Amino acid sequence: MIVTVTLNAALDRTLSVLNVQVGHRHRALSSLALPGGHGVNVARALKRRGEPVIATGLAGGRAGTSIVEELTREGILNDFVRIEAESRTSTAVADPTNNLVTEINEAGPAVSEGELSILFDKLHYLSRGADIVVFAGSLPPSVPDELYASAIKAVVREGLVTALDATGPRLRAGIGAEPTIVSVNRREAEEILGYEFGDDEDAHAGVSELVEMGAEIALVHDETGCVACFGGGRARRSFVARLDPVEEVVSTVGSGDSFLAGFLSAWYAQTGPEVALRRAVAAGAANTQMLGAGVFARDDVEVFLRQVQVTERAASGA
Repeated sequence: MIVTVTLNAALDRTLSVLNVQVGHRHRALSSLALPGGHGVNVARALKRRGEPVIATGLAGGRAGTSIVEELTREGILNDFVRIEAESRTSTAVADPTNNLVTEINEAGPAVSEGELSILFDKLHYLSRGADIVVFAGSLPPSVPDELYASAIKAVVREGLVTALDATGPRLRAGIGAEPTIVSVNRREAEEILGYEFGDDEDAHAGVSELVEMGAEIALVHDETGCVACFGGGRARRSFVARLDPVEEVVSTVGSGDSFLAGFLSAWYAQTGPEVALRRAVAAGAANTQMLGAGVFARDDVEVFLRQVQVTERAASGA
């Protein structure tokens, strides 16, 4: 069983709009409203992969009720802690003429120490039947940046695989707790490491550095694939997985979440790194073909799967 944890769940609405211009009136070509937040999106993608998954986290108010009800309607098992404050809403506008996405996200609800304590109790309970626990997404404003680190340490004590997808201070603190897997996009990796990746050499040095910071496996993805580093010391292995840029993109929202779900699905099945990376990149690319985060067709995954090229290379720092 895979458990996903979303502390800042949202009601996500994605609109497809041609030629978006600030200050102008537009009509959407299509729209889709779904429960969101990175952990929820990962759960949806795992469900589509046929993996056993349960989504937990914090949800409050009418928006929180809708999140829980819609997840249940999608057939995604869930067990959220109900909080007093209203869960956030988010809007993404995807422009298919230039493949650009504009996102407007609310900060999130106030969360009390008591509500966080209940969440930790629930996580401890759910971990008893889990193999992997995923911590993904932003934190509500009142939640300390170190919370992911505390949660990861608690789960690691149970002997479980942990995955982290976060940004900024939350990512830095979380990596220090030594999660099994860290998955971030290129911009997020550059931000925490303090330098831009000019080429693949920089990217490979970056994933190696993320491993040195505490991750057992570091994944850095972008629109062309990913670079990855597995393990530390002499056992360290480094890979690059590439896919030609996808020409027809509906929306990129949630591609990173589908990428992580594809990787976890393969890792859960105990495949090797090459297979896991190939599935991850294919799932991320398939997500661009439809509106909705963690939404893709299995046929699209199979098509992209045949196009992904994975190469092992000498790892930086090995």
